[in-house]
Amino acid sequence: MRRLLVAAALAALAAAPPGAQAAHRCKPVVNPYPGTRYHAVDLTRIRATGVSCATARRVARRAHRKALRFTAPVGGTRQFSWHRWRVTGHLRGDSDRYSARRPGKRVRWRF
Repeated sequence: MRRLLVAAALAALAAAPPGAQAAHRCKPVVNPYPGTRYHAVDLTRIRATGVSCATARRVARRAHRKALRFTAPVGGTRQFSWHRWRVTGHLRGDSDRYSARRPGKRVRWRF
């Protein structure tokens, strides 16, 4: 029986690819831009991989603030760097989807 449990544990470890982590859900950033034309729009669906929720919410809030300074891109995709995070924004549809990456870390959110 013990060998079976050890074999099952080893099989479970081998099944997951190295570096694969589940993204955890974080609370939204409510009203990050009070007193502006975006005063009622929240940063929602924040997902974090490899970082805490506090870090993920900070990255989403501050990187998104920088993203709003740029003009709308022609192709619908905005790319820039923020504090060594590589940020990509997909600006098509009703809501904008952003992703910030560093080696082994990822934060996603919706605006």
